[in-house]
Amino acid sequence: MSEPREFSEEELRQIESEMERISVDDVLLQTLVTLLNLAARKAGLATPPGQAAPPPDLEQMGQAIEGARALLPLVEKRHADQLGQVRDMLSQLQMAYSQLAERSGGEAPGRDRTGEGAEQPQPEPKAAETKESEPAPPKSSGRLWIPGQ
Repeated sequence: MSEPREFSEEELRQIESEMERISVDDVLLQTLVTLLNLAARKAGLATPPGQAAPPPDLEQMGQAIEGARALLPLVEKRHADQLGQVRDMLSQLQMAYSQLAERSGGEAPGRDRTGEGAEQPQPEPKAAETKESEPAPPKSSGRLWIPGQ
């Protein structure tokens, strides 16, 4: 392992200047977008031109989705009106994850391998069941509706 790099005085001044300029909000937004982009890549949905899509990495994809879900409430307070595309992308990635996990026999989103801290899966309602057994529609809070939650 190499030794830590020493910064020059000029580099330290630039770093300090950047730290004064940037806000936590900026970092949260950038991290949220980066996690969504990584999830898409890990799903094989965003492959660079001329490259074959790698096999999906459900573990990495799930971790990126959960990270984005955790960050979203932190930025919604200040940017709710500007997050429509972010919410849509997160929703699409959650659906893609579910479909990929189903095809590969993997886990559903939000479930860990041990089952600890995870909800028990609910059986799919049958077409003949009454409307009382159907999940509630999304609330108009602007937040994503996640079945079973």
